[in-house]
Amino acid sequence: MSLIENKLFEGKYSIVDKAIERFKTFEPPEGYYLAFSGGKDSIVIERLAKMSGVKYESHYNSTGIDPPELVKFIREKYPEVKWHIPKRGFFREMVYRGFPQRQRRWCCEYLKEGGGENRVVVTGIRWAESSKRAGRKMIESCYKHIGKKYMNAIIDWKDSDVWDFIKENKMSYCELYDQGWKRLGCILCPMSGKMRKKEAKRYPRYVNAYILCFDKIYKKKKSEGKTSVDRWKDGEDMFWWWLNENRTVDMPDQSIMFE
Repeated sequence: MSLIENKLFEGKYSIVDKAIERFKTFEPPEGYYLAFSGGKDSIVIERLAKMSGVKYESHYNSTGIDPPELVKFIREKYPEVKWHIPKRGFFREMVYRGFPQRQRRWCCEYLKEGGGENRVVVTGIRWAESSKRAGRKMIESCYKHIGKKYMNAIIDWKDSDVWDFIKENKMSYCELYDQGWKRLGCILCPMSGKMRKKEAKRYPRYVNAYILCFDKIYKKKKSEGKTSVDRWKDGEDMFWWWLNENRTVDMPDQSIMFE
């Protein structure tokens, strides 16, 4: 499939040309702050930024719970990316804030949405990703930080456009996409749906870390006299409820998790 989308004024104008033109049109004097996750959309916007010749820096917010394959991919293929580590790790923060849920995902703001104050932040957000993102605009102001703006360079691209671009440019991408993952994100994210069960089987060390954390949350709530935790018998029981699974997930022997 060609990446020719439509006609603009005269002649053919591809979605690639359009994205590059956006980079050039809105380039700030200090350059762009490119939000890089290592996923398919972010490697596309990074390549487009490079093709456009604009000034930019790529920034990766390390969550500590991203898939190891993704972290390895970023280290090997994008060594120039600047890493940002949260002051307090995800599991320590979860003991303080409580476990994230679909309608209460404090973790996204805490782990992923920081940085880029008073900058133009380039993202790979696209309308095709979800009904919620279908309402986003190509240029947006951040409602939390005055002076921070977003430029969603490929907002009108379909999934097929992203993959066509990657293949036509012979770009490397994280191996998880070829193993059934449609989108990459934090391990056991409440928004991952059925993939959470697959992730639980694949990443037992992270499951163990979650259980230890849930146990701390459970004991903390108990010590505070919170009766809301009485529905569970212990932290592990709370974890499996949160995962929306029974304990029939085929987990490896817990004793060899950290070998």
